[in-house]
Amino acid sequence: MEFTHFDDNKNAVMVDVSDKDITNRVAIATGRITLCDEAIQAVTGKKIKKGDVLTVAQVAGIMGQKRTSELIPMCHNINLTSSKITFEIEGNDIIVFSKAKTTGQTGVEMEALMGVNIALLTIYDMCKAIDKRMLISDIHLLEKTGGKSGDFYF
Repeated sequence: MEFTHFDDNKNAVMVDVSDKDITNRVAIATGRITLCDEAIQAVTGKKIKKGDVLTVAQVAGIMGQKRTSELIPMCHNINLTSSKITFEIEGNDIIVFSKAKTTGQTGVEMEALMGVNIALLTIYDMCKAIDKRMLISDIHLLEKTGGKSGDFYF
């Protein structure tokens, strides 16, 4: 497999997807943030002064998905048909799940990954007054369906 974001002269290019089939495409990504006891209790008890952390992070993650092409230079501007950010809490970890959907000629993996990252960074921002040692980790694509390259499951 070769890289597709370079032309014959090794110049960076946005891939031409105009000849690709329009298919339903879905991507799910995940990541986690580990907080200290005091911070996780403040989040779950909705005691953070900046507001309800998970609600704000959820909106931020959706916004991040929608603006991916503005931040990743070679990403196509994609019309998302669905954007969803959810959370699970395991001990001191908040696990973020980001699901992006479209019907189009290119996938939504970057949008799903961007949603995870922005949600995690929002949690960090809202909790940093309590815990500056939060650890963001395990960011990865869980699955992707649709498109020529086929399905992927982590």
